[in-house]
Amino acid sequence: MKKIFFVSILAVLLAACSKLDQQPKSTVGKEAVFQSEKGLELYTTSFYTLLPTHTEILRGDNMSDYIARKDVPDFIRDGAYGPRQSTGWTWADLRNINYFLENNVNPAIPTEIREHYSGLARFFRAWFYFAKVKRFGDVPWINRTFEVNDPEMMKGRDSRVLVMDSVRRDLDYAIQHIRTTEDGSRSLITKYIAYALKSRVCLFEGTFRKYHTNYNLQQTAASWLTEAETAAKAVIDQSKFSLYTGGSDSKPYRELFVSKTPVSAEVMLANVYSDALGIYHDANWYYTSATYGDRASFTRSFINTYLSIDGTPFTSKTGYKTMAFADEVEGRDKRLEQTIRTKGYNRVNGGNILVSPPLFSYTYTGYQPTKWVLDDTFYDSGSMNNNIIPLFRFAEILLNYAEAKAELGTLSDADWNTTIGALRRRAGITQNTATKPTLADPYLTAEYFPGITDPVILEVRRERGIELALEGFRFYDLVRWKSGKLIEKAWNGMYVPALNIPLDLNKDGIMDVAFYKTLPNNQVAGVNYINVSETVGGRPNAMVLSESDKGEIKWMVTTPRVWQDKFYLYPIPENDRLMNPALGQNPGWNN
Repeated sequence: MKKIFFVSILAVLLAACSKLDQQPKSTVGKEAVFQSEKGLELYTTSFYTLLPTHTEILRGDNMSDYIARKDVPDFIRDGAYGPRQSTGWTWADLRNINYFLENNVNPAIPTEIREHYSGLARFFRAWFYFAKVKRFGDVPWINRTFEVNDPEMMKGRDSRVLVMDSVRRDLDYAIQHIRTTEDGSRSLITKYIAYALKSRVCLFEGTFRKYHTNYNLQQTAASWLTEAETAAKAVIDQSKFSLYTGGSDSKPYRELFVSKTPVSAEVMLANVYSDALGIYHDANWYYTSATYGDRASFTRSFINTYLSIDGTPFTSKTGYKTMAFADEVEGRDKRLEQTIRTKGYNRVNGGNILVSPPLFSYTYTGYQPTKWVLDDTFYDSGSMNNNIIPLFRFAEILLNYAEAKAELGTLSDADWNTTIGALRRRAGITQNTATKPTLADPYLTAEYFPGITDPVILEVRRERGIELALEGFRFYDLVRWKSGKLIEKAWNGMYVPALNIPLDLNKDGIMDVAFYKTLPNNQVAGVNYINVSETVGGRPNAMVLSESDKGEIKWMVTTPRVWQDKFYLYPIPENDRLMNPALGQNPGWNN
């Protein structure tokens, strides 16, 4: 997990009252904690609960533009989400951090030691507030503990500017004072993790301010982007991390996500799961169950963004729109075959090799994810997975650096070569990796980012979407780019050339799936027949073809997804506003 041998530190130390939740404060004494370095270490271990869980990572992209799923999230379903449904206005973790910072003042402990642990606390306070600002915008900045009757408990929200400036100061303190620079377990916060978080935070805030011009903060965007660049550069130049290019099966990208131990060259911080710890996650169950998971599947629009292996856009090929699945996935960026089921994907059952094409029992579009899925079917039922889940990777740092410089207009060919170019070379791309592009890809401008004409920014965004797919970044990337409307994009799937014609999806000579409106009398054994009639049982069918008897799969076309500008922030939960009317409400959420 996250350096997790918790002994339930929160219960031992304090019940962590919530400042705004108005829960009573614990009266547990502090002497046993703040009189030794061991006590400080034990206390700060409790902060690791703020890091994302496997659920947040594995399901983190399921409200985005490139994932089709079994249902439409309430957040983007018209009239289904509002202040009564909103969550996340919780503050107990913050009180835990502030309590530590207030009490970590024992002069008997050397200053350098105290500052190291205060650096960890301020790292996690920055993490806490970054999450709150992304979700709610303006929030109260609280840097001390409150008594139950403290009048400040009923204060209103502070400005985004004040809070994010405070986050940046906390990260600068953490970078300066966290003494740990190396951690072989990849489960501890080090100085370079603090740099990495700063690059993530500053990139988010810089691009948010640049594109959300209604805040009138665009004049400050460049300073945030510059700090993102500087923080990322520190990791690139000073740390020992690098892109992982090894592996015995020529699939280094996939190995990062199915390894039982962190791939230490690239993985900077990870949640660790293992039989020894008795800690597991449910990736296999989630992605290989027809009922348990969301049947999350990539859309064809997104799959189209994967380049051809020669570095040219796949969408520049003649006839790409009507290309069959088995053909379109060949000769592409090798991350595609390491992210979804394609030709050559096999699974293991009791030692037997199973040739495994996309299964329409688990996918709606044909683009079935494999990124987190262990090959052995043993892991498919229940929370059985013991592969690690990276929280920070060196690849993200390269992307942060490239995007910050692209947005500033200062990305050189040398920068491109060592960032985007390096990522593409690892993916097997053979050309156009050494110098930045000079022409914008018309597919990206038409389908994804119509307001962006800079070819470098477009390609960096392409690369970020592909490299970080299913790692929980996409929704807030769309938020900061002010591209939420992309979430309305059709959930489209593979091209079906004709009805009632079985298709071999992985070129193994065995037919896998056929689509029909009238079920044929002479069905082929082993073929999964999918009904794409306009209506089934008198109701609109959720799966149809774009041209009735052929075309792209269209999924859930009868349930609209609606994006409004108010969705760039979540509403303040109704119960919290009733307790403290001074909090106000985010724009558009009052009705």
